[in-house]
Formats: sequence, C-alpha cells, structure tokens
Amino acid sequence: MELIQGCLNKEELKAVKEFVRKNISSVIYPDERISEKAMHMLEKHALSDGLGTVDALIAATAITKGSSLATANYKHFKNIHNLNILRFEP
Repeated sequence: MELIQGCLNKEELKAVKEFVRKNISSVIYPDERISEKAMHMLEKHALSDGLGTVDALIAATAITKGSSLATANYKHFKNIHNLNILRFEP
C-alpha cells in the first residue's frame, strides 16, 4: 500500500507492481503486538519525523516480522532503529 500510494502515474504504478511481484511474497495483517509497537513509534516519531499512523503500522510490521521495509518515502522512516529500509526509486 505504501508504494502504490506514492505513485504519480501509470508508469510508476507498473514499476511498483513489478517490484512487489519480485520482492514481496505475502501480506501480513497487523495484530496486537504490531499495533502496540506502532503506537510507541508514533509517540516517538510523529512530531519529530512526520510519521503517520499507516507508516507506523508498516514499520512496526516490518520490525516485528524481521522483514525489510521498501519505501520511496525514506524521510519518515530514517530515524526508526532496527528497521531495515529498502529505498525504492520509481
């Protein structure tokens, strides 16, 4: 969702879909543990880094599951410790 939301045109959407097809094998839904971690991230990063609710859920999911986060919006996530970020440039 994070990648698709940032698309500005059909070419970028096509690039995102190809990236997802090659790099993302399953969908993970937030549970209580992920939600709690996201709330802590919001407390720490919402004001200072512009982290939003959905971004916090995505980052918390990646950390909890030991996965990488692919994003073209690096600035919102750069200060989150233990988050492995894959920069996506459409």
